Order: sequence, then C-alpha cells, then structure tokens
Amino acid sequence: MADSDSAPLVDLRESRWEPHKQTFVTGSVETPAGSVPIVSHEITSGDRLGTFSVRLGIGRDSYTVVPGLYSFGSPDEHSPLVATCNYKLTFDLLRREWKGLDLWVLALDTKGINVWCAAGKGTFGTQELLSRMGKAGVDRIVAHREVVLPQLGASGVNAHEVRKGSGFRVFYGPVRADDLKTYLDAGKKATPAMRRVTFTTVERLILIPVELSLLFKYSLWILPAGFALSGISKEIWSPEAAWARGWLFAASVGAGAFAGAFLTPLLLPWLPGKSFSVRGIFAGLATTVGAALLLSGSMVILERTGFVLMGTAVASFAAMNFTGATPITSPTGVEKEMRRFLPVQLMAAAAGLIAWIGGGFFR
Repeated sequence: MADSDSAPLVDLRESRWEPHKQTFVTGSVETPAGSVPIVSHEITSGDRLGTFSVRLGIGRDSYTVVPGLYSFGSPDEHSPLVATCNYKLTFDLLRREWKGLDLWVLALDTKGINVWCAAGKGTFGTQELLSRMGKAGVDRIVAHREVVLPQLGASGVNAHEVRKGSGFRVFYGPVRADDLKTYLDAGKKATPAMRRVTFTTVERLILIPVELSLLFKYSLWILPAGFALSGISKEIWSPEAAWARGWLFAASVGAGAFAGAFLTPLLLPWLPGKSFSVRGIFAGLATTVGAALLLSGSMVILERTGFVLMGTAVASFAAMNFTGATPITSPTGVEKEMRRFLPVQLMAAAAGLIAWIGGGFFR
C-alpha cells in the first residue's frame, strides 16, 4: 500500500478506550488514508481470562476495542471490507475464526455491545457505518465499492442509504463468522444454512453464568431484606425467627433463580408457552412446589404458599431477563413482554411476601 499519509486511523492513545488492553495490535500498515493497526490472530491467556470474566458478567460494559479500521492478514486494495461491532468478545472470535484471511475489518462504535443487540439499539446502524467509513477513508484504501455486514446487523442498516451516502454496496454476510471464507469464495453467496440462526443447548448453556450473575446483584439486597422480614412473628420481631425462616426465604429465591436462569434456558424447547415469562412460570412452579413439599415440615401452609409465589415470580422474571440474550425475539418483542408480565411478577411477589410474613404469626 502507498505511504502518503502516516496519521493513525485508530487512535490507540485515547484513554477512554484503555489502549493498554489492545495487546492484539502487533504493528501498523501504511495506506493512502493513514496507518492501520495490524491484528494478531493469537488468542492469549489474557484474552481467555477476559472472555471468562465477561461470561460471568464481570467488566462486560467496558470490554471494548477502539472503533476504527483494522488489518487482518495482509490485505490490499482488492481485499474485502467487513464491518463488525467493537465488543471485544466478538472481536476475539473474529480474530480466531478469520485467521488466514486477508481483510479490512471496520469496528463500529457499538458501545461494547454485540452486533445483534447493537442493531436493535441503533448503534450498529446506517449513520455509524457511514461515519466510521468516512473517518477511516476506506474509499482511499480499497479499489472496490463493497462492504460486507454480518447478517444479524441487517435490521440496523439501510443498504440503500449506505449506497447513496458512500457509494458502497452492502452485502449481508453469513450469521456465523466461520462461514465467511466459504461465503467470500462463493462470490458473496450465502447458502440457506448460512442464513439460519441456531440456538442450541450448548449456545444456551454458555449464556447461563451471566444470567446468574445478574440475579446475584439483585440478591445482595433481596436476601438481607428477606431475613429481616422473616423475623416478623407473634413476638413482633424475633431474631430466632429471622434466622430460621430467613433461610427458607432464601431457598425460595434460590429455587426461583435456578428455575428461571438455569432450567428455563436448558429446557427451553420443551417448556410450554410462547413467551419466556410463561415458560419461567412453569419451570418455577415445578421447582418451588417440589422444594416446598420437601420442606413442608418446616413451614405452615401460609408460608408454603408464599414460598411458591415468591419463587415462581423470581423464576418468571429471570426467564424474561433471558429473552434479551437470545436471537429468538426482537427488541420490540422484549419490551412488549416486559410491559405485559412485569406487573404480574410484581403482584405475585407481593402476594407471596404478604403470605410469607403472615405465616410468621401461625407458627
């Protein structure tokens, strides 16, 4: 490539992007529009630790790469231009899967959100794509006028406006990164299998830890409050009752979390109901009724009723929360389900809590 301008197209010095974490950049290649970082395809132990952490919900909001143009392999002016998000989990996956390919990869500023969610939120969108292409000067780097987008980003990008605003024709690539080489070799033709979105048991299980981590944050204030309320009894408030009944309260919440965040994703295709909230109710009822029967000797009937209602409400909420992690529903579908079922879950939790507190007077 020519060396007429050495200005960096990706400013790794910007402190807000934590450049010390861009350890995958091994150098730069000069282009007519400026220098472009060269990306290593080696996945290091630090990358794996980062993946493990965000899977647990730790540091997920700041797990980003600097937006801009990157060099994968040894691209030239005829190499494909591919756009993606700036979520590092996705970027690391592309580094691993696209080893051996010569590509210009344009990372949009999606605020560290994956392509599917960012397209729904509008950050993986037409204006961001046009803006990032303009800043990178891709029209000076590649001789063609084509840009390949991930299929899951299609809902956020208007191909006609991109063509009108940049002169580049948009191609929607395959769903999965490992199909890109076959797609490009076939002249940007995708097979039906490349267009199919899967959500297998393994893909669902991978998402469970981050769902459990979100519930753990709620539990930090729910459980102390539950122990305190469990102390309400015929003696007005008893520390012995708070301790003894508090563990049963925690068991109800734990059973609901297990049903909603683990059993519902695991058994998703087989649970009745269309919405995740309803599937969570079925999983929650089965789990909490079973647990209440096992613990029936420790609870009066009013407490057992509260146990089941509170746990089922937690299960339905956790299952509804899982909706946002799946490719099954759209962002509007998620919002519709929340408006419909959040009041139901709150009423069930409130009724269960009243029954639970009332049970303390009948022991």
